[in-house]
Amino acid sequence: MKGYVQVYTGDGKGKTTAALGLSVRAAGSGLKVYIAQFIKMGLYSEIKALEKFSGLITVEQFGLGRFIKGKPSPEDIKAAHKGIAKVKSLMGSPQYDIIVLEEANVAATCGLISVEDILELIALKPDNVELVITGRGADPKVIEKADLVTEMKEIKHYYHDGVQARVGIEK
Repeated sequence: MKGYVQVYTGDGKGKTTAALGLSVRAAGSGLKVYIAQFIKMGLYSEIKALEKFSGLITVEQFGLGRFIKGKPSPEDIKAAHKGIAKVKSLMGSPQYDIIVLEEANVAATCGLISVEDILELIALKPDNVELVITGRGADPKVIEKADLVTEMKEIKHYYHDGVQARVGIEK
């Protein structure tokens, strides 16, 4: 099967949810999925759920679980670069059918990784691997290289009314 590059970006809710839905669908077909989370660290609800797909979906976190505002710390950058190195190593392996770079666009915007890191992963992608890149603020160069780009647009969000992230829905 030919693999493509998909980008889910935009200010609206649903980018990670779309990538996770694709991952579950793929696992249901026997495909193997690797998810690299570039910002998150911790036991989020999706981690608990995806454990049920052990053997088909692997999730690794390369964030330190902090909100990056301003210049990221050397530790944050080191963690993200560990993720880039891991994904590079997987690109040459037949181990996974789908690789998800969750919040990679945000990681690039924050300075944890570079846009060039993402472009290099796109260039290294074998023909049979589907590469999914999520996060708001996708760089125009990443969008140009992608085969499919979906922009989630916020029309209305209860967060603006003071509703915090809810377990099982947003986190």
